[in-house]
Amino acid sequence: MELLFISRDALASSLTGIILAAIAARKAGRAVGILFTQEALRAVTQGFYRWPEELRGQEVRWQLADAAKEMGLPILGRGEGRQLDVRGLLELARQEGVALYACPIWTRLLGLSVAPPLEKVSENELLSWLAGPTRILGTL
Repeated sequence: MELLFISRDALASSLTGIILAAIAARKAGRAVGILFTQEALRAVTQGFYRWPEELRGQEVRWQLADAAKEMGLPILGRGEGRQLDVRGLLELARQEGVALYACPIWTRLLGLSVAPPLEKVSENELLSWLAGPTRILGTL
């Protein structure tokens, strides 16, 4: 793997940025993965994402949904209920060839089961990525 993005917070805006950057890198021919850890791991497994205060307003949500639609990204709802679909972005990343991994340490700490779209990764694999030539973007 050439690039490993590490996502650790459950903010929908952070997840969106990481997912879109990973998709762009994959489209550029890079071998890319995203490692979900801490609250991001829980958000992905539980399906609950929160928006930062500055992006919670309805008009901002509409603006994000409209821009996402123009970019060909998934949105939820219609009319005044429309919003960017973070779960749909995860599926889009998987379809584009971005590997989605569950941090083995935080999987155990949180007592979570790993299910698609996430893949299990061993601690040895994680350590090899951290020690090897893989470029790491983010922190555990």
